[in-house]
Amino acid sequence: MKIDLNSDMGEGFGNWRVTDDDALMDVVSSANIACGFHAGDPQIMTRMVRLAKAKGVGIGAHPGLPDMQGFGRRELPFSPDEIRQQMLYQIGAITAIAKAEGTRVDHVSFHAAMGNMINRDPALAAMCVDAIRMVDPTLIVFSMPGMAVEVAAKAAGLKTLAIFLADRAYDDAGNLIPRGKPNSVIKDEPSVRARVRQFLETGTLTTYDGGTLAVEAKSILVHSDTPGSLDLAKIVRSEIEAFGAIVAPAREVV
Repeated sequence: MKIDLNSDMGEGFGNWRVTDDDALMDVVSSANIACGFHAGDPQIMTRMVRLAKAKGVGIGAHPGLPDMQGFGRRELPFSPDEIRQQMLYQIGAITAIAKAEGTRVDHVSFHAAMGNMINRDPALAAMCVDAIRMVDPTLIVFSMPGMAVEVAAKAAGLKTLAIFLADRAYDDAGNLIPRGKPNSVIKDEPSVRARVRQFLETGTLTTYDGGTLAVEAKSILVHSDTPGSLDLAKIVRSEIEAFGAIVAPAREVV
């Protein structure tokens, strides 16, 4: 059994860094690389692509809204076509860098507000997925299970990889608890370990209100900007390996 461990990476700008991307790249199997809109810049993107190539980590585009001050977590009033254009611009940038470095982009994982806006609008999800298919029909679309973008990707014949967010709380319907609520971000090591172990052993998680939710996923995400993300990622990897599974990039899991 193979399970992907992914993280959103390269989410700095200039000399500013969110986490130790170099060390994190030794732990994960897929890297969702910020493409310069919510975070990242050409130098960081290139460094991330080179690191991923050297370490055998899958490369992903991580497009977000053009809002560095809000880290791409604020919804802004863009039209559906503007969101599509922004997504394509970012995928194009990371694709060009990867090609110039002798490698390729394997997947797309939407960031924060852009992902939320797309998943609330099935027509927008279909529009974006169709654009991804026209750019590269081999790209894998990352998504939480059952979201509009996953439905659209499957309908378009694209490969998908369902993800479980190890460091975020879920409600009983399988949606993420807003970050403004207490304990919506799970950053203590015992809780993350217990959640991952429960997911691996039973295919379920305990929700924010204490319920039990079934989660069908083959990739586990740790956000790089969660405090202690490097240690949390190491915990997740150790739990995957203790379960007897192999940590592998998305292209080997789908």
